[in-house]
Amino acid sequence: MNQYETVIVLTPLLSEEVAKEAIAKFKKILTDGGAEIVQEDNWGLRKLAYPIDKKTTGFYHLTEFKSSGELISKLELEYKRDERVLRFMTIKLDKHAFAYNEKKRSGAFNKKKEVAE
Repeated sequence: MNQYETVIVLTPLLSEEVAKEAIAKFKKILTDGGAEIVQEDNWGLRKLAYPIDKKTTGFYHLTEFKSSGELISKLELEYKRDERVLRFMTIKLDKHAFAYNEKKRSGAFNKKKEVAE
């Protein structure tokens, strides 16, 4: 099983509840396909780098999961079919990105360095 990370940007015209329903739909596709969800991170409503369909903001959601490669094409097909999705990106994580995410989850980057006296 490989480790993947997918980020989706949903249209800002949705309410919080509808955005959560859309995310739950995609999460169900992953779990039904045998994927193991490692981490989810809801970034909320953020400004887009450039306008997409005359919209300047969007709901961002990141999901990190372990899966086989066959599930990715099915997931991306569902992203393309859903009109609530403005953009999406799915990447396969290499060993360095996997190690970085492990450190980030454990809070290694948030610890303050002690000053030697």
